[in-house]
Amino acid sequence: MSLQLPQFPVFGGCQCGHVRYRLKAVPIVFYLCHCTHCQKQSSSAFGESVKVRAVDVEVSGEPAIFEIAADSGKIKTCEFCPRCGIRLFHGRTAGAETFNIKGGTLDDATWLRPAGHIWTRSKQAFYVIGPDEIDYPADPDYAVLRRKWQDMIGG
Repeated sequence: MSLQLPQFPVFGGCQCGHVRYRLKAVPIVFYLCHCTHCQKQSSSAFGESVKVRAVDVEVSGEPAIFEIAADSGKIKTCEFCPRCGIRLFHGRTAGAETFNIKGGTLDDATWLRPAGHIWTRSKQAFYVIGPDEIDYPADPDYAVLRRKWQDMIGG
């Protein structure tokens, strides 16, 4: 399956426009996380994680920050708009080379297709993962997800 990538940069932001970002290059990987924290933050069946290089993103506006323990036990730094409450990023900390953008915050996310699914042991029962899709019940092998993404984008 080959994706039709948009022309970069692409843009995104929160619902009210207070926090905006510019993604200058193709993401490292895109996957869906079915952990209970992502379900709560998205008010849906999963969270959309677009892993990017920090140097490829410019952010305008000041997001608010909170920390939470993920299902893996790791502490996750999360950023959201202090005005409208929309979660935008996680893992964007000082010195971090990569972080995740929440996929639904892209102005145009129609080109995204997930390389796989993680933390599926807590997925919603109604969501069916296809037999040919990568499915990790807990912590994934990110290298496998990245290779699948590279295949999908023709890299």
